[in-house]
Amino acid sequence: MKGQWGLITGLVFVLIIAIFAVINVDPVEVNYLFGQNEWPLVLIILGSVLMGGLIVGSVGMVKIHRLQQEIKQLKSNSGDAKRKGKKESDKPDDPSGQHKKHV
Repeated sequence: MKGQWGLITGLVFVLIIAIFAVINVDPVEVNYLFGQNEWPLVLIILGSVLMGGLIVGSVGMVKIHRLQQEIKQLKSNSGDAKRKGKKESDKPDDPSGQHKKHV
C-alpha cells in the first residue's frame, strides 16, 4: 500500500509540474558563463526538474549501496561469530584435552 501512495503522489507531482511548465511558455534569457541565449521557460522548468530528480536519485542510490555493503559486512561478521562459537562448543571441557572416563 505504501508503494501505491508513493506512485500516486509522484504522478500528481508530475502532473502539477507539467501544467505549470505548459502555462509558462514565454521565452526567457539564460546567461551562461560564456554567453547568453533565449529559451522557452517550459524547457528551463522541465530541465531543472529533471536535473533535480537525477541528483536526488543518485544520492539515494549511493545511500542504498552503502547500506547494502554494511549489511553484507554485518552478515559476514555474524557468520564468523557463529562459526567461532561452534568451534568453541566442540572443544572438550578439560583444558588438558583429555576426556574423563566415568567408572
